[in-house]
Amino acid sequence: MEPSYLSLSETDFKSRVEKLWDKLTSCDLCGNQCNINRFEKKGSCNAGFRMEVSSSFPHYGEERVLVGSGGSGTIFLSNCTCKCVYCQNWTISQTGEGKEASEEEVAITMLFLQKIGCHNINWVSPTHYTPQLVKSLMIAKEGGLKIPIVYNTGGYDSEDTIKLLDGIVDIYMPDIKYGSNENGLKYSKVNDYWDVSRKAVKEMHTQVGDLKINNYGIAEKGLLIRHLVLPNDIAESEKVLEFIANRLSTDSYVNIMDQYRPCFNASEYEELLRPITRREYIKLIDKAEVLGLHRGF
Repeated sequence: MEPSYLSLSETDFKSRVEKLWDKLTSCDLCGNQCNINRFEKKGSCNAGFRMEVSSSFPHYGEERVLVGSGGSGTIFLSNCTCKCVYCQNWTISQTGEGKEASEEEVAITMLFLQKIGCHNINWVSPTHYTPQLVKSLMIAKEGGLKIPIVYNTGGYDSEDTIKLLDGIVDIYMPDIKYGSNENGLKYSKVNDYWDVSRKAVKEMHTQVGDLKINNYGIAEKGLLIRHLVLPNDIAESEKVLEFIANRLSTDSYVNIMDQYRPCFNASEYEELLRPITRREYIKLIDKAEVLGLHRGF
Protein backbone atom coordinates (compact mmCIF):
# COMPACT_ATOMS: atom_id res chain seq x y z
CA MET A 1 0.00 0.00 0.00
CA GLU A 2 1.55 3.30 -1.05
CA PRO A 3 1.06 6.45 1.03
CA SER A 4 -1.98 8.55 0.16
CA TYR A 5 0.00 11.73 -0.47
CA LEU A 6 1.63 10.13 -3.52
CA SER A 7 -1.77 10.22 -5.23
CA LEU A 8 -2.44 13.84 -4.34
CA SER A 9 -2.19 16.12 -7.35
CA GLU A 10 0.29 18.98 -7.33
CA THR A 11 -2.60 21.44 -7.52
CA ASP A 12 -4.39 19.91 -4.52
CA PHE A 13 -1.16 19.69 -2.52
CA LYS A 14 -0.43 23.37 -3.12
CA SER A 15 -4.02 24.28 -2.23
CA ARG A 16 -3.72 22.46 1.12
CA VAL A 17 -0.46 24.25 1.88
CA GLU A 18 -2.02 27.61 1.05
CA LYS A 19 -5.07 26.98 3.24
CA LEU A 20 -2.93 25.86 6.15
CA TRP A 21 -0.52 28.75 5.62
CA ASP A 22 -3.41 31.21 5.81
CA LYS A 23 -4.19 29.92 9.28
CA LEU A 24 -0.90 31.33 10.56
CA THR A 25 -2.17 34.89 10.09
CA SER A 26 -4.82 34.31 12.77
CA CYS A 27 -3.79 30.98 14.17
CA ASP A 28 -6.49 28.40 14.87
CA LEU A 29 -4.47 25.25 14.22
CA CYS A 30 -5.15 23.82 17.68
CA GLY A 31 -7.91 23.97 20.26
CA ASN A 32 -6.46 27.09 21.86
CA GLN A 33 -7.76 29.18 18.93
CA CYS A 34 -5.45 32.00 20.02
CA ASN A 35 -5.94 33.87 16.68
CA ILE A 36 -2.44 35.36 16.90
CA ASN A 37 -0.62 36.37 13.72
CA ARG A 38 2.31 33.99 13.94
CA PHE A 39 4.20 35.90 11.24
CA GLU A 40 4.47 38.73 13.78
CA LYS A 41 4.66 37.06 17.18
CA LYS A 42 4.47 33.74 18.97
CA GLY A 43 1.20 31.95 19.57
CA SER A 44 -0.07 30.44 22.81
CA CYS A 45 2.04 27.39 21.91
CA ASN A 46 5.16 29.61 22.14
CA ALA A 47 5.88 28.96 18.46
CA GLY A 48 6.38 31.62 15.83
CA PHE A 49 6.54 31.35 12.08
CA ARG A 50 9.76 29.35 11.76
CA MET A 51 9.75 25.64 12.56
CA GLU A 52 11.95 24.58 15.44
CA VAL A 53 13.23 21.00 15.54
CA SER A 54 14.67 19.40 18.65
CA SER A 55 16.01 16.21 17.05
CA SER A 56 15.50 13.66 14.29
CA PHE A 57 16.56 10.02 14.23
CA PRO A 58 15.36 6.42 13.75
CA HIS A 59 13.36 5.74 16.90
CA TYR A 60 13.23 2.18 18.21
CA GLY A 61 11.22 2.98 21.34
CA GLU A 62 7.90 3.64 19.60
CA GLU A 63 5.13 1.05 19.16
CA ARG A 64 6.50 -2.03 17.43
CA VAL A 65 4.08 -1.67 14.50
CA LEU A 66 5.90 1.57 13.68
CA VAL A 67 9.45 0.46 14.47
CA GLY A 68 9.98 -2.84 12.64
CA SER A 69 13.63 -3.43 11.76
CA GLY A 70 14.47 0.04 10.48
CA GLY A 71 12.94 2.25 13.13
CA SER A 72 10.39 5.04 12.99
CA GLY A 73 11.85 8.17 11.42
CA THR A 74 11.02 10.66 14.15
CA ILE A 75 11.22 14.43 13.86
CA PHE A 76 10.69 16.01 17.28
CA LEU A 77 9.18 19.49 16.98
CA SER A 78 9.80 22.08 19.70
CA ASN A 79 7.04 23.72 21.77
CA CYS A 80 3.53 22.39 22.29
CA THR A 81 -0.17 23.22 22.21
CA CYS A 82 -0.60 21.97 25.79
CA LYS A 83 1.25 22.79 28.99
CA CYS A 84 1.09 19.48 30.84
CA VAL A 85 2.40 19.94 34.37
CA TYR A 86 3.91 16.42 34.38
CA CYS A 87 5.50 16.47 30.89
CA GLN A 88 8.45 14.10 30.58
CA ASN A 89 9.81 16.04 27.59
CA TRP A 90 9.30 19.48 29.12
CA THR A 91 12.62 20.90 27.93
CA ILE A 92 11.37 20.42 24.36
CA SER A 93 7.68 21.15 24.85
CA GLN A 94 7.83 24.01 27.35
CA THR A 95 11.22 25.68 26.98
CA GLY A 96 11.43 25.34 23.20
CA GLU A 97 14.67 23.38 23.15
CA GLY A 98 15.64 23.03 19.49
CA LYS A 99 16.89 24.88 16.42
CA GLU A 100 15.12 26.67 13.61
CA ALA A 101 14.75 24.63 10.43
CA SER A 102 13.40 25.64 7.03
CA GLU A 103 10.85 23.59 5.11
CA GLU A 104 13.62 22.56 2.70
CA GLU A 105 15.84 21.38 5.55
CA VAL A 106 13.05 19.29 7.06
CA ALA A 107 12.34 17.78 3.63
CA ILE A 108 16.01 16.77 3.38
CA THR A 109 15.75 15.20 6.85
CA MET A 110 12.72 13.16 5.80
CA LEU A 111 14.51 11.90 2.70
CA PHE A 112 17.55 10.96 4.78
CA LEU A 113 15.44 9.00 7.27
CA GLN A 114 13.89 7.11 4.37
CA LYS A 115 17.33 6.44 2.86
CA ILE A 116 18.66 4.84 6.04
CA GLY A 117 15.70 2.45 6.21
CA CYS A 118 13.01 3.99 8.41
CA HIS A 119 9.53 2.61 7.79
CA ASN A 120 7.73 5.93 8.20
CA ILE A 121 8.19 9.61 8.96
CA ASN A 122 6.97 10.34 12.47
CA TRP A 123 6.09 13.99 13.16
CA VAL A 124 6.14 14.36 16.96
CA SER A 125 4.03 17.27 18.30
CA PRO A 126 3.27 18.59 14.79
CA THR A 127 0.04 20.55 15.36
CA HIS A 128 1.45 24.06 15.66
CA TYR A 129 3.77 23.52 12.68
CA THR A 130 1.31 21.70 10.41
CA PRO A 131 1.49 24.27 7.55
CA GLN A 132 5.28 24.15 7.47
CA LEU A 133 5.40 20.36 7.71
CA VAL A 134 2.94 19.86 4.86
CA LYS A 135 5.02 22.20 2.72
CA SER A 136 8.11 20.17 3.65
CA LEU A 137 6.28 17.00 2.66
CA MET A 138 5.37 18.47 -0.71
CA ILE A 139 9.07 19.21 -1.31
CA ALA A 140 10.13 15.76 -0.07
CA LYS A 141 7.57 14.06 -2.31
CA GLU A 142 9.18 15.76 -5.31
CA GLY A 143 12.51 14.42 -4.04
CA GLY A 144 11.28 10.82 -3.91
CA LEU A 145 9.74 10.34 -0.48
CA LYS A 146 7.41 7.34 -0.51
CA ILE A 147 6.91 6.16 3.09
CA PRO A 148 3.86 6.95 5.29
CA ILE A 149 3.51 9.99 7.51
CA VAL A 150 2.71 9.42 11.19
CA TYR A 151 0.94 12.37 12.79
CA ASN A 152 2.00 11.91 16.43
CA THR A 153 -0.04 14.47 18.35
CA GLY A 154 -1.11 15.35 21.86
CA GLY A 155 -4.70 15.32 20.62
CA TYR A 156 -5.48 19.02 21.01
CA ASP A 157 -5.91 19.61 17.27
CA SER A 158 -8.70 21.64 15.71
CA GLU A 159 -11.06 19.51 13.65
CA ASP A 160 -10.61 21.88 10.70
CA THR A 161 -6.84 21.38 10.71
CA ILE A 162 -7.28 17.61 10.65
CA LYS A 163 -9.73 17.88 7.74
CA LEU A 164 -7.03 19.63 5.70
CA LEU A 165 -4.76 16.61 6.23
CA ASP A 166 -7.16 14.18 4.57
CA GLY A 167 -5.21 12.30 1.91
CA ILE A 168 -1.89 13.51 3.31
CA VAL A 169 -1.52 11.65 6.61
CA ASP A 170 -1.86 7.86 6.57
CA ILE A 171 -1.26 7.06 10.24
CA TYR A 172 -2.71 9.20 13.01
CA MET A 173 -1.33 8.59 16.49
CA PRO A 174 -3.10 10.94 18.92
CA ASP A 175 -3.06 10.97 22.67
CA ILE A 176 -6.38 11.08 24.43
CA LYS A 177 -5.16 12.44 27.75
CA TYR A 178 -8.33 13.01 29.79
CA GLY A 179 -11.99 12.15 29.95
CA SER A 180 -13.05 15.64 31.04
CA ASN A 181 -12.45 19.29 30.25
CA GLU A 182 -11.90 20.05 33.93
CA ASN A 183 -8.80 17.88 34.29
CA GLY A 184 -7.50 19.07 30.93
CA LEU A 185 -7.62 22.60 32.30
CA LYS A 186 -6.06 21.72 35.65
CA TYR A 187 -3.22 19.56 34.40
CA SER A 188 -2.61 20.67 30.79
CA LYS A 189 -3.81 24.30 31.00
CA VAL A 190 -6.25 24.12 28.08
CA ASN A 191 -9.95 24.90 28.41
CA ASP A 192 -11.73 22.17 26.47
CA TYR A 193 -9.36 19.25 25.94
CA TRP A 194 -11.99 16.50 26.09
CA ASP A 195 -14.33 18.21 23.63
CA VAL A 196 -11.57 19.16 21.18
CA SER A 197 -9.77 15.82 21.26
CA ARG A 198 -12.95 13.79 20.67
CA LYS A 199 -13.83 15.81 17.56
CA ALA A 200 -10.27 15.60 16.23
CA VAL A 201 -9.90 11.86 16.81
CA LYS A 202 -13.30 11.12 15.26
CA GLU A 203 -12.23 13.01 12.14
CA MET A 204 -8.95 11.08 12.08
CA HIS A 205 -10.84 7.79 12.23
CA THR A 206 -13.24 8.92 9.50
CA GLN A 207 -10.27 9.56 7.21
CA VAL A 208 -8.08 6.49 7.80
CA GLY A 209 -10.18 3.94 9.70
CA ASP A 210 -8.79 1.25 11.97
CA LEU A 211 -5.10 0.41 11.90
CA LYS A 212 -3.96 -1.71 8.97
CA ILE A 213 -0.81 -3.78 9.43
CA ASN A 214 1.05 -5.47 6.56
CA ASN A 215 2.48 -8.98 6.42
CA TYR A 216 5.74 -7.73 7.94
CA GLY A 217 3.98 -6.41 11.05
CA ILE A 218 4.33 -2.76 10.04
CA ALA A 219 1.46 -0.26 10.18
CA GLU A 220 0.59 1.20 6.79
CA LYS A 221 -2.55 3.22 7.50
CA GLY A 222 -5.09 3.92 10.22
CA LEU A 223 -5.59 5.19 13.75
CA LEU A 224 -3.42 4.22 16.72
CA ILE A 225 -4.44 5.86 20.01
CA ARG A 226 -2.24 6.43 23.03
CA HIS A 227 -3.51 6.86 26.57
CA LEU A 228 -1.21 7.52 29.52
CA VAL A 229 -2.58 6.20 32.80
CA LEU A 230 -2.26 8.77 35.58
CA PRO A 231 -2.44 8.09 39.34
CA ASN A 232 -5.69 8.49 41.24
CA ASP A 233 -7.74 8.22 38.02
CA ILE A 234 -6.82 11.79 37.02
CA ALA A 235 -7.08 10.79 33.35
CA GLU A 236 -10.58 9.29 33.84
CA SER A 237 -9.30 6.40 31.79
CA GLU A 238 -12.39 4.18 31.70
CA LYS A 239 -14.37 7.05 30.19
CA VAL A 240 -11.69 7.43 27.50
CA LEU A 241 -11.75 3.71 26.67
CA GLU A 242 -15.55 3.70 26.49
CA PHE A 243 -15.48 6.62 24.06
CA ILE A 244 -13.03 4.76 21.82
CA ALA A 245 -15.05 1.54 21.82
CA ASN A 246 -18.51 3.09 21.56
CA ARG A 247 -17.94 6.15 19.35
CA LEU A 248 -15.04 5.02 17.15
CA SER A 249 -14.59 1.27 16.80
CA THR A 250 -14.03 -1.81 18.92
CA ASP A 251 -11.31 -2.62 16.38
CA SER A 252 -9.38 0.48 17.48
CA TYR A 253 -5.76 -0.04 18.51
CA VAL A 254 -5.00 1.54 21.88
CA ASN A 255 -1.65 1.73 23.64
CA ILE A 256 -2.46 1.98 27.34
CA MET A 257 0.79 3.35 28.73
CA ASP A 258 2.07 2.72 32.25
CA GLN A 259 5.26 4.82 32.27
CA TYR A 260 4.01 7.83 34.23
CA ARG A 261 6.59 9.22 36.63
CA PRO A 262 6.42 12.58 38.42
CA CYS A 263 8.29 15.07 36.23
CA PHE A 264 8.47 18.81 35.55
CA ASN A 265 5.97 20.57 37.85
CA ALA A 266 4.18 17.44 39.11
CA SER A 267 5.64 18.06 42.58
CA GLU A 268 3.17 20.96 42.95
CA TYR A 269 0.24 18.51 42.84
CA GLU A 270 -0.05 15.99 45.66
CA GLU A 271 -2.19 13.65 43.54
CA LEU A 272 0.60 13.40 40.93
CA LEU A 273 3.47 12.66 43.30
CA ARG A 274 3.60 8.89 42.75
CA PRO A 275 3.82 6.46 39.83
CA ILE A 276 0.71 4.45 39.05
CA THR A 277 0.17 1.16 40.83
CA ARG A 278 -0.01 -2.21 39.12
CA ARG A 279 -3.63 -2.47 40.26
CA GLU A 280 -4.50 0.81 38.53
CA TYR A 281 -2.92 -0.40 35.31
CA ILE A 282 -4.37 -3.94 35.30
CA LYS A 283 -7.85 -2.53 35.95
CA LEU A 284 -7.66 -0.63 32.66
CA ILE A 285 -6.18 -3.54 30.74
CA ASP A 286 -9.13 -5.63 31.90
CA LYS A 287 -11.54 -2.86 30.90
CA ALA A 288 -10.03 -2.67 27.41
CA GLU A 289 -10.39 -6.42 27.01
CA VAL A 290 -14.04 -6.31 28.10
CA LEU A 291 -14.66 -3.57 25.52
CA GLY A 292 -12.90 -5.65 22.82
CA LEU A 293 -10.18 -3.10 22.06
CA HIS A 294 -6.89 -4.13 20.46
CA ARG A 295 -3.70 -3.68 22.44
CA GLY A 296 -0.41 -5.57 22.25
CA PHE A 297 2.26 -2.88 22.22
